[in-house]
Amino acid sequence: MEHNKKVSRAAGTVGGMTLVSRVFGLLRDLVIAMKFGASPAADAFFVAFRIPNVQRRILGEGAVSAAFIPVFSDVLNTKGKPAAWEMTANLLNLLFAILVITTAGIIVFSPAVVSVFAPGFLDEPKKFDLTVQLTRWMAPYLIFIGLAAFCMGILNTFKVFALPAAAPVLLNICMIIGALFIAPYMEEPVMGLALGVLAGGVLQLVVQLPATFRQGLTLVKTFNHRHPDVLRIGKLMIPVIFGLAVYELNMLVDTILASLLPGGSISYLYYGNRLVQLPLGIFGVALGVAILPMLAEQAAKKNFAELIDTLSFGIRLILFISVPATVGLIVLRFPIINTLWERGEFLRSTTEGTAIALLYYSIGLCAFAGIKVIAPAFYSLQDTKTPFKVGVYAMLLNIVLNLILMGPLKHGGLALATSLSSLFNALLLIYFLKKRLGKIGGRKILTSTLKLAFSATVMGLAIYFCDQAWFDPLASLGERALVLTGCIFFGVFIFTLLSYLMKNEELIFLVDLCKKRRQPS
Repeated sequence: MEHNKKVSRAAGTVGGMTLVSRVFGLLRDLVIAMKFGASPAADAFFVAFRIPNVQRRILGEGAVSAAFIPVFSDVLNTKGKPAAWEMTANLLNLLFAILVITTAGIIVFSPAVVSVFAPGFLDEPKKFDLTVQLTRWMAPYLIFIGLAAFCMGILNTFKVFALPAAAPVLLNICMIIGALFIAPYMEEPVMGLALGVLAGGVLQLVVQLPATFRQGLTLVKTFNHRHPDVLRIGKLMIPVIFGLAVYELNMLVDTILASLLPGGSISYLYYGNRLVQLPLGIFGVALGVAILPMLAEQAAKKNFAELIDTLSFGIRLILFISVPATVGLIVLRFPIINTLWERGEFLRSTTEGTAIALLYYSIGLCAFAGIKVIAPAFYSLQDTKTPFKVGVYAMLLNIVLNLILMGPLKHGGLALATSLSSLFNALLLIYFLKKRLGKIGGRKILTSTLKLAFSATVMGLAIYFCDQAWFDPLASLGERALVLTGCIFFGVFIFTLLSYLMKNEELIFLVDLCKKRRQPS
């Protein structure tokens, strides 16, 4: 189907740019790990950074786009461009005011905010004070990243994906510069990272503004909070913040409880989550970003047959990526962490603690990615209440599981609780979506999943024996990187070969799409 090809191309564009960003993100984490390891300063930074960064992910990967794109598409189709841009300019002014007020609140009430996010730090005054200081410095980041997310929503509506997806590279570059070149001159070196975060937020907004203005956005003095379409977006956005961002909210709960566990637990969870974010960002978020404008357009035109077909295809495509990625991360978790980060202040004990977090986070990768694709189907129908309700149920389950599992499994229990509650979230979303739309291609999805499970299992066994036979954690970095790369490529080859032999539809589709893209137009 043509709409599936459009989704795949858009997802490929977003995924490619996101891959570049994630590579720089890994370099950033390598620098942070080498400079700060799992020290008290690292714990303080990760807590302080999580406060605005969670809001970035909610705004940048969910709330703004999920609420804005369907309404903008509807207004554009029914009332024309002038009405759509008037609504957009008004919304921009309101968003800016909200972001400024929120940022001021974070700065003024930083001690209270940190007490909520990391209550365990109250027993360590020096770490607590440093976290408060870092939080205040990074608070303005929220203004710039919130406006950048708004620009992204506008550009994505017009099928402009590459620039918004590439913008986060600037944050990673600024953080690397902050850690390497600014930190040595600071009285508290970790402050260099905070300054890098702030600079990265500014640049992400600046690079998107020209393209946004070219699409038609104009700055006007309008501040009508009672504008009917703005109210409609506001009503959609509030539930989205909870519905789409349950994963992030669960991570916040993990951080709060991890602050009560032995030192380093927050860092273990951060590093483990970063590795899960690599495939999630490249494929899950990318496909979610690409599929929403298509679903919104189909919903606005009442073309529900195509909407169901697009959604079913999206689910099968994300499983095609996330199932083998899950197996690969679980089997190769130790060599990946050992090769990427074990140097400087990142000790063997840090590797082992991070490997535990990665194991349990990986279990939920399919669910994390699935939510990014399934939730936009509700948003395209301008139904944000259902994901909100499901998100609340999942969050409550996460808290209960955290309290049960953090005793015997420590930080690993927190990661496992996040995975299990996200799985519950994804399954419940599918259940309600099926009730809303009827059939959503469940038989095709099940058949594809069974084939993927078999191929991924065989792949997992192959790379396990490859790892056991060849990987030496005490070897030189070059040798470790070579063996790890070999294991990964061997696993990809095995998985692709088995998928081809079993005539997996998603593989065939992607191969055909690549062939057509290479043909001269």
